[in-house]
Amino acid sequence: MRSLDIGATGMLAQQMNVDVISNNISNMTTTGYKRQRVEFQDLFYQNIQRPGSTSSDSGTTVPAGIQLGLGVKPVSIYRLHEQGPLQNTGNDFDFAITGQGYFQVELPSGETAYTRAGSFQVNENGELVTAQGYRLTPSITVPLEALEVNVNDSGEFLAKLPNQVTLSNLGQLQTARFVNPTGLEAIGDSLFVETEASGTPTVGTPGEEGYGAIKQSILENSNVDVVQEITKLITAQRAYEMNSNVISTSDEMMGTASQLR
Repeated sequence: MRSLDIGATGMLAQQMNVDVISNNISNMTTTGYKRQRVEFQDLFYQNIQRPGSTSSDSGTTVPAGIQLGLGVKPVSIYRLHEQGPLQNTGNDFDFAITGQGYFQVELPSGETAYTRAGSFQVNENGELVTAQGYRLTPSITVPLEALEVNVNDSGEFLAKLPNQVTLSNLGQLQTARFVNPTGLEAIGDSLFVETEASGTPTVGTPGEEGYGAIKQSILENSNVDVVQEITKLITAQRAYEMNSNVISTSDEMMGTASQLR
């Protein structure tokens, strides 16, 4: 019976759906996290009688035909990149991007990674780094004697140094954007790397159109809506149970048929 395989595809699809929802819920407090969603499509159809096929010698055609669906399949898991809520932290080295764009960090391999998590710290050389020690790109070095560091919406780092009236420019923060940010590959630690699907990044100055704006002492929280995710979780559970009922019912029908004398 086809329904056994069809029910199995439905259970496998909802199992993956629950996996994605659980990952969203587990990252509800992860800085800069973007929630994911599974996209499903129906499988091939078996044509017992094609629509529009000839049904008689006089040329009459079948208006609907007989097409049997063979189940469901997941076709993609993609990220929804809407802005997450902003939280004031009071930390001078916490930054949020409002709008599009990613911070750039240098991996140990020399490759550039991209992130929306702007919680940076200062290493032993005064360089701004991520929690894993990866340097912000372009590199920004904060002098030990700096009394205060201010970053404007354009990403310009300005430091107040002893015995100086004017502020010293420590560097310019730049953000990267992609034609298809959904195509970025997640590598963990809130980092992404470019792929052929994402396209090559274009780098610009915050404040310019399409490159966001920098907010100091603020972090972008996860854009996961817990109420929405729990609702989706319940729906997935019910769909999983219904598909299991399809398999149980098909098995009972086969048992009835096998008992015929």
